[in-house]
Amino acid sequence: MLLPLPACSWLFGEEGLFPDNAGRYQTAPELAPIDVPPHLSTDAIQPDYPVPPIAKSAQLATQFETPRPTPLTAKNQADAVRIQSLSGERWALVNVAPGQLWPQVRGFLTTSGIGVAAVDAEAGLIDTQWFKLEDRELSSRFRFRVDTGVQRNTSELHVLQQNRGVEDVEWPRDSDDRDLERKMLQDVAQYLANSAETVPISMMADRSMSDSGRITLEDGDQETRIRLALPFDRAWASLVKGTEQADFVIEDRNRSEGILYATFVGPQQEEDSGWFDWLWGGEDGHPLAGHRYQIHLDAENDDTMLITLRGVKGEVIERREQQALLTILRGNIT
Repeated sequence: MLLPLPACSWLFGEEGLFPDNAGRYQTAPELAPIDVPPHLSTDAIQPDYPVPPIAKSAQLATQFETPRPTPLTAKNQADAVRIQSLSGERWALVNVAPGQLWPQVRGFLTTSGIGVAAVDAEAGLIDTQWFKLEDRELSSRFRFRVDTGVQRNTSELHVLQQNRGVEDVEWPRDSDDRDLERKMLQDVAQYLANSAETVPISMMADRSMSDSGRITLEDGDQETRIRLALPFDRAWASLVKGTEQADFVIEDRNRSEGILYATFVGPQQEEDSGWFDWLWGGEDGHPLAGHRYQIHLDAENDDTMLITLRGVKGEVIERREQQALLTILRGNIT
């Protein structure tokens, strides 16, 4: 009975075979930063694992009252790669952080035998060399742009195509050949889907491109709101689709005013229920099911929209009710 006791100390003690490194980390002293002479540059001294800034989050409306947790995975984010389009623009939505998508795009170009002409990790750009396709008379080149997705740890991949003219010119605003752009995007999306399980990470791209997403839930002076870093047209389309995915039924909409009239119906199938539904009554159903609301989309500026939830007549509703439903809605907007 007593033999295992000294054995544990020999294995896991401070001087054992497997020392308690966690304890050493907690008691380790903080060292002063490296002193670099004024005439030398400090650009090369960067942290390997920088601490990201803390985004604003909704505060509790009532003391000791726990808000509904954010969904870990939205219903419309089950696929690893999805191609989306709006008003003639096409992009691939990928469920990995930008720092993980970047080397995958480089891997696609290497596998396809397409040369790379220029790379800008800070802007998320990869430009190919000119090359000629078998069924095309003119040579083409492509620009791949890796951008931060709406949700955290998601990315967007945009493709721009250009035909070679008499002389090389600047990149156009839109692709010269939309069919070639579409085919290239489909090819790279298929490659990304096939290699989703083996995703390397580019530290350079990971430092340059944020993985925090473009959507946050925050508390204003009067209301809880969702801040969405998208222009109005795309934000409206994303809000409509996200509302339908978030167990709402849209009864009417006023795009010019940025208002959706919707009823929250709650989870309709057993598998839709989350692990935390016991906070809201378990099998008795969601307590807010059947309530009618107005969902407002207002522009803070050209590239940032604010989403608020109000009562059926536009009145301010209870803060806890706002937090609960906006948290569900936030997890379904892409």
